[in-house]
Amino acid sequence: MSDPVTALAGREAAHRVTIRDAGPRGMVTLRGDLEDPRILRACKALTGCAMPDQTGAVLDGDTGLLWMSPDELLLLVPCSEAGAAVDHLSDALRGMPHLAVDVSDARQIIALDGAGLREVLARLTPADLHPDALAPGTVRRTRLSQAAAAFWLISEEKAEVMCFRSVAHYVFGLLDNAAQSPEAGLF
Repeated sequence: MSDPVTALAGREAAHRVTIRDAGPRGMVTLRGDLEDPRILRACKALTGCAMPDQTGAVLDGDTGLLWMSPDELLLLVPCSEAGAAVDHLSDALRGMPHLAVDVSDARQIIALDGAGLREVLARLTPADLHPDALAPGTVRRTRLSQAAAAFWLISEEKAEVMCFRSVAHYVFGLLDNAAQSPEAGLF
């Protein structure tokens, strides 16, 4: 089997905020009753992370759980473990309505590093990025210009953006352009 390749192939742009390909990441969409204890146990076994609150992101390095909607989570796992994670979920949740799908090859994660990341995102999204509305450990599903995306804050100076692989170059270009803007900070 060949090594996974991202759509951005290691691309990076260094400005006040650095934008870079976050590398291959295993991503599993899980839909079901998020209050069912079997889902809680299965997700904890795969990621070691507690269930996130609504709009929450619970991360531990490259693994984590992201709340995407009332019946949907995104599990982040090492790329090589995504298929096994789907198998584990299917076994653990047998007999209950659920959907577990490896979406790793359909998505791209872009990392943002720098003190101005809120300003970069604010130039592209209608989402409220004020620190009172978007704290570290929070995920937002929204748009970046014309592309569907989600992003989560890891800290005040680190965030990750997820988009469809098919628009990865477009989203990277948007972020790169927004990071080059010389205007003063918004917050």
